[in-house]
Amino acid sequence: MLRASNSAKLIKAARSILRPVCAAAIAIGLFDQPITATAAEPSIEMFARGLNTPWAIDFAPDGRIFISERPGRIRIIERGQLRPEPWMTIDVAASGESGLLGLAVDPQFSQNRFVYVAYSYRSSAFSTRNRLVRLREEPKNGAGVFDKILIDDVPGANNHDGGRVKFGPDGKLYWTMGDAQTTRHAQDLKSLNGKILRLNSDGGIPTDNPLPNSYVYSYGHRNPQGLAWQPVTRRLYATEHGPSGFQGCCRDEVNLIEPGKNYGWPEIRGDETKEGMMPPVIHSGSSETWAPGGATFVSQGPWAGSLVFTGLRGQTLYRVILDPNDPRKVEKLERHFDRQFGRLRDVVEGPDKALYLLTSNHDGRGRPSADDDRVLRIIFK
Repeated sequence: MLRASNSAKLIKAARSILRPVCAAAIAIGLFDQPITATAAEPSIEMFARGLNTPWAIDFAPDGRIFISERPGRIRIIERGQLRPEPWMTIDVAASGESGLLGLAVDPQFSQNRFVYVAYSYRSSAFSTRNRLVRLREEPKNGAGVFDKILIDDVPGANNHDGGRVKFGPDGKLYWTMGDAQTTRHAQDLKSLNGKILRLNSDGGIPTDNPLPNSYVYSYGHRNPQGLAWQPVTRRLYATEHGPSGFQGCCRDEVNLIEPGKNYGWPEIRGDETKEGMMPPVIHSGSSETWAPGGATFVSQGPWAGSLVFTGLRGQTLYRVILDPNDPRKVEKLERHFDRQFGRLRDVVEGPDKALYLLTSNHDGRGRPSADDDRVLRIIFK
């Protein structure tokens, strides 16, 4: 039997040998993660619960958190508490993937009280359309009211309505629009479907858009649902749902979006290429489905510089580590909280630099728990 002192010496010696070996193995990719937990390991806590299919989350400068629920309600979290009454309720067509979708708080909210949302509605018993509107908060009672329709009458469907609404660092408003289950729309520049759209906050077309007198910023998209701008470079990345059913499988995408470029749907998918069409930065392959939702870049902490996005079918938070010298090269893809919280819809970085994550287990495809749906807060130890 070894004495305690000799045992301690052997352990210390073994550690001194193993540390450089393990470090080298990690550096060349033999292990996906370090053997022991590090400071980069995130923890997660429940921040709010009892929501019904939340779709988007954004922060007002006064500390309030705005959340859209797909059945048509805009909810407020204030001082850590979910208000029981909605800020506003909108009549929407909520079926399949349609309903109240994207939400963005105006960067000048303190002055103008504007909030922007995208939603699906019925124009007739058999026709779904999509609309982007500007809302305004009434100063007397703090409730939301309609202010202005920005873009209207965009064809919709039960699925593939896109829906992400975000302000870019250029001060312009961006709206992702799916192909509304009609693939030919994506290549038709006269259609707003299958596109990422860019507009002024009053609904006007920016004079520097890539196509004259058009909202179209990029095209050839199937169903883009996430937008994120890289800090400093201001490069735009978007997540997009790949084919399913009779169209094939999987190959969900992360794309580097450049103005006026064609991203190929339905002509190319995955690793396929065609002249004049942009391939994805990374895709999920032919046997895995992410069904990606919201996306954001992390600005501080151990994950600083990483792109993170949610997975609905994948039920995972994905972290993309990009090559700092090549915006189209991915160094690593990590999976976090795999199937721990069910379907994940949106992720944003809050003013406190924590990540805020929305579950989507009441959307008809999940298995909701008693607490669902939830806002989860990710912090680093």
